[in-house]
Amino acid sequence: MICLLKPPSVEYLGYVVSSEGLKMDSSKVWQILNWPQPRTIKALQSFIGFANFYRRFIKNYSKKITSLPSLLKKDSPFIFNEDALSPFQIFKEAYTTTPILTHFNPSLPTIVETDSSD
Repeated sequence: MICLLKPPSVEYLGYVVSSEGLKMDSSKVWQILNWPQPRTIKALQSFIGFANFYRRFIKNYSKKITSLPSLLKKDSPFIFNEDALSPFQIFKEAYTTTPILTHFNPSLPTIVETDSSD
């Protein structure tokens, strides 16, 4: 049995936590890059769910993903054509340049924004 004290990084639940911050596990990046083109609604749902788990790493995630869930509409046929393939590929490639999310630094200015309605 090996015991490591203060390892430089730790893999935990698909993330790599280090002194620099939080990043995606490289095996998960590889898995997204090699994800096959969805041929069924279930396959597309799987990809969107997997990608959603790592959404914090993609800037403007909700804007980039909008065209893919539109293929899941109940009353429309599932057609994964060139119009869907392009955003799918762009979205996959976005995961190759994910940033390292840094730890909270209390010495930097903090902005809290809320959204409420009556």
